[in-house]
Amino acid sequence: MRRFALLAGAGMTLGLAAPAAAGDGFWDRLNALCGQAFEGELVRAPEGDTSFEAQALFMHVRACEENRIRIPFVVGDDLSRTWVLTRHDDGRIELRHDHRHDDGSDDDVTMYGGFSPSEGGPHGRIFPADDQTIGVIPGSWPNVWMMEVHPGERFVYFVQRLGTERAFRVEFDLSEAVDAPPAPWGWED
Repeated sequence: MRRFALLAGAGMTLGLAAPAAAGDGFWDRLNALCGQAFEGELVRAPEGDTSFEAQALFMHVRACEENRIRIPFVVGDDLSRTWVLTRHDDGRIELRHDHRHDDGSDDDVTMYGGFSPSEGGPHGRIFPADDQTIGVIPGSWPNVWMMEVHPGERFVYFVQRLGTERAFRVEFDLSEAVDAPPAPWGWED
């Protein structure tokens, strides 16, 4: 419960107590963006981390299947990142961060993330770090990722290491689609 109390303090608006139908709303909102790309803005970064400053940021809801959505996250010329969301029969959604080298091979730090602990609400989901993530990134157990979709307004990607000030937030403008970026590293097309 402490994780969720800290998230509430971070100003997240997920509506976690929503019924099952609202959980489907989040997935439907993501699917409605399929094929579209949007420009983003860095809102918050960990102190001293300048890796995303002055970089063009884009998300591209590139591949939508019945139970899997893949969203490349492009930072400048870096095409290494793809968010992979998988919907499971129990209503939970799994988030994985697929990181690749420019030759398409797996990065040493890849496929980390977690499962939403509940069906969530229509706007978003949280994803606490799971055991797989702790194996990939030692010390990451207090990490929690969050995604929100506000149709016609914004898509939010946020991660915080709970109990610390370490947080990263990007907001993408959903009011206007932009040209799609090149295929991520490791993709066939």
